[in-house]
Amino acid sequence: MKANPGKINFVNQNAAANVSGVLFEKLTGQKLHYIPYRGAGPAMTDLVSGQVDLLVVQGAVALPQIRAGKIKAIANLSPQRSASMPDIPTSDESGVSGLYMSGWFGFFAPKGTPKDVIATINSAMVQALADPAVRARFTELGLDVATREQQTPEGLAAFQKAEIDKWWPIIKDAGINAQAQ
Repeated sequence: MKANPGKINFVNQNAAANVSGVLFEKLTGQKLHYIPYRGAGPAMTDLVSGQVDLLVVQGAVALPQIRAGKIKAIANLSPQRSASMPDIPTSDESGVSGLYMSGWFGFFAPKGTPKDVIATINSAMVQALADPAVRARFTELGLDVATREQQTPEGLAAFQKAEIDKWWPIIKDAGINAQAQ
């Protein structure tokens, strides 16, 4: 990248990829050439064929291609290695400290939902996530299960706030606006 500044083609298939590219540029001082795509499928096809250089995508999308040896995973964008991809180094280990971008899922309910209903839903979710078969399937799909502390309404709220606090300044500084897809 240093020998060819601004010439590395970076797939911009969604908002998460866009902001991760911006963070990458900020952390490395390197410029990327953004190429817009309509989704991870076409982007993956072009990565496999060598038409693009870099792609940030969920592990579930990349794992089949990684396992088949068609693409090389450079880094897991997480502070720790993934249980589903233990051989893939973290971004810190790959030389770009602090490049953390993870997709995540959460259960949300309408404002005013009774606390006992929230507790029942949360209990069922925690129980399901503790099931060894569920965890094994998540690992197959390239998904990691949140820590037990994050598997509460308060834990999810704290995580969501931390994500907003991290990404909002990056989005604002880059001038990224809402776009219709």
